[in-house]
Amino acid sequence: MEPHYFNVNLSWISDRKGEMSSPELEDVIEVATPPPFPKGIDGIWSPEHLLTAAVNSCFMTTFLAVAENSKLDFELFDCKAKGKLEQVEGKFLMTEVILEPTLVINKETDKDRAERILQKSEAACLISNSIKSKVSMIANIQFLN
Repeated sequence: MEPHYFNVNLSWISDRKGEMSSPELEDVIEVATPPPFPKGIDGIWSPEHLLTAAVNSCFMTTFLAVAENSKLDFELFDCKAKGKLEQVEGKFLMTEVILEPTLVINKETDKDRAERILQKSEAACLISNSIKSKVSMIANIQFLN
């Protein structure tokens, strides 16, 4: 496969706030230093949110592809993600991203297969594989009655 490039532009607005855009996308995202840091701004996406979101959205899109290829019949996929920020040896690191997917499947007999598909999706996620933070998953598979 040929390399693919994804362009993101950033313009500083004021204080600890900027605006991200891409020539490939319509939406603009305001970003800022998060509240745990000096002069952090509440209520605006931070790099830490965006890293956590990148892992979560990659996990979802990978799951959708793997589930489709596996012909898994499901009704709902939601995923909460928590990015863990810690200071390690004097440096701030996002040390872990915890994924908490909820998957509603149609047949209880597909539970083991659904679990394997979730595990395969987490292992194949290119963003998870591209960062050094640990990525963990706690799955919640439910059934339609």
